[in-house]
Amino acid sequence: MPDQVKRLDAAPKAAVDTLAATEAAWDAFVEQCPDATFFHRAGWRRILEETLGHRAHYLYSERAGAITGVLPLGQVKSLLFGNALISVPFCVYGGVAAQDQQAAASLTAAARTLAEELGVDYLELRHRQRRNPDWPCKDDLYVTFRKAIDPEPEKNLQAIPRKQRAMVRKGIKNALQSELDPGIARFYPIYASSVQRLGTPVLPRRYFQALRQTFGDACDVVTTTKDGEPVSSVLNFYFRDQVLPYYGGGTEQARALAGFDFLYWEVMRRACEQGYRWFDYGRSKRGTGSFSFKKNWGFEPQPLYYEYHLVRAQRIPEINPLNPKYRLFIAGWKRLPLFVANRLGPWLARSIG
Repeated sequence: MPDQVKRLDAAPKAAVDTLAATEAAWDAFVEQCPDATFFHRAGWRRILEETLGHRAHYLYSERAGAITGVLPLGQVKSLLFGNALISVPFCVYGGVAAQDQQAAASLTAAARTLAEELGVDYLELRHRQRRNPDWPCKDDLYVTFRKAIDPEPEKNLQAIPRKQRAMVRKGIKNALQSELDPGIARFYPIYASSVQRLGTPVLPRRYFQALRQTFGDACDVVTTTKDGEPVSSVLNFYFRDQVLPYYGGGTEQARALAGFDFLYWEVMRRACEQGYRWFDYGRSKRGTGSFSFKKNWGFEPQPLYYEYHLVRAQRIPEINPLNPKYRLFIAGWKRLPLFVANRLGPWLARSIG
């Protein structure tokens, strides 16, 4: 029997029970599918639509009444950056997660059809493996860093290369402390000022609040302090046996105090003690400070495969800070007063998926 492809939001709005039941089945599939990631969870649909104002098209394949694959898609449309259908916007991974090739092929074909019906510039699928070898692919820009962690915290500390381990110990010697925060009150201003120093617009505060509310215990914030004052902070995701420190930042004093090094060690230590067995450092661009920092921890970069079906676009998009045409914007953004950047940033950032 061939798979049927449906949309998670295809049910009438009044059919609340049906929609809720479909979301539960979707997440149950994601939980057990080896290809699925935290970013395939159904909660991202509500965040895209209700918090960021984008249209979401969550496709799933079904055979004999059971879900056989999922493909979450968000349409990000703006005057500045064009019109794209992405799996998944604002997430490092996405693309097809399916139990077999038949389901994967059905979902990919449905996504191509949808992209053409919507008249987008391009369809972008963010995979950790090459899935569509005949599609244009961006595989030389982004990498991910993932590593197994030992059940013993001390063994994980010893596994960090010597120079980087010395930085973690420097943070300990500086009497830094780590705390779990109940909300984002300390995290958001630290993160906002950090990305502004990098020349990047910040996402709105309500976005981070929505992450905490939507994902509950699968999302927390760890903040480090010195004499009670915050130094660095990171928002983390948890999925199966993995911890993913995702949005992080530090004050201007963080580097001198080894606040970043201590922060990520504390995330690893806490996750290890709670039984998590994989540390996912997330995405970095080759040749950046973030890339070097993660590699110094002994993590080996693994390429990410962002594959494209071009609809109206003539070439693969280059919407990233390394594109020379954004250099003047980045330099100017760094010089903005923080309150101006925080006012304008959310409007821009929601369009950069």
